[in-house]
Amino acid sequence: MARVTVEDCLEHVENRFDLVLLASRRARQISMGADPLVEENNDKPTVIALREIAENLISISSLDEMDTQRELAEIASDEELANEISQSTMMGSMS
Repeated sequence: MARVTVEDCLEHVENRFDLVLLASRRARQISMGADPLVEENNDKPTVIALREIAENLISISSLDEMDTQRELAEIASDEELANEISQSTMMGSMS
């Protein structure tokens, strides 16, 4: 893709302040391991985030939903681990 511009992104975000918040939040997700929605092309997470915004693949509400899903998955994983530990502790105390 050609160079992404602020104007490309502002077609999908209300103002520059929201753009900065949205792009930084998405770039952080990508740098923490989230899958990009566009080809990486050796771009840094910030550029990838801006390209996603310019292509209207990301919005504040979609990021909120992604964060909620990630948090629910973490809670389920934590609960599963706690159950495994509890079961192994009970088995250990029975021996």
